[in-house]
Amino acid sequence: MPLSDGELVNLARAGDNDAYTALVLRHQSSIRGWLRQLTGESGRADELAQDTFVRAWENLDSFRGQGQFRSWLMKIAYREFLGSVRKNRRLTRLVAQARQHAEASKDPGAEALTDLERMLATLSPDERDVMVLCYGFGCSHSEAGKILGKPLGTIKARIHRSKSKLRERFRIEPTVQARPRRKPDGF
Repeated sequence: MPLSDGELVNLARAGDNDAYTALVLRHQSSIRGWLRQLTGESGRADELAQDTFVRAWENLDSFRGQGQFRSWLMKIAYREFLGSVRKNRRLTRLVAQARQHAEASKDPGAEALTDLERMLATLSPDERDVMVLCYGFGCSHSEAGKILGKPLGTIKARIHRSKSKLRERFRIEPTVQARPRRKPDGF
């Protein structure tokens, strides 16, 4: 039976490098995938993922074990991403490029984006981050809030706003969920 993240963290804190390597191997695809969504560049995402795992190793003692290790890592990855954006001011350019690319895809002769890329390109960076975390990586709303450093209400509002934007922009009908029938008293 494989060791839990908490057990591996404790071993790594005690100096077991193999335990930390196991944590990296377990979580690297999620971290890299999310950073690819944030940056739009595989090479840059891989660099930020590497920086994330180095920063996590340096701060392993700060992991309290109150939440999931993956959420803690994703929060570090997000901070690394934001730090890189501040350093090179590329966020504005990336958003502009995504919008231009989305607009160009409307032209039948232009190279088309996939439906998912087109949908994500219509969202603001904050909305896109929340949607990718919750629907792409299966994070709960509270996990996404911890990763992004935002209150739960903000996360829920961004998800609601994003869904509304996507429904309106792409003319998607909301699915109606039937309410469970209430059993009569006595049953």
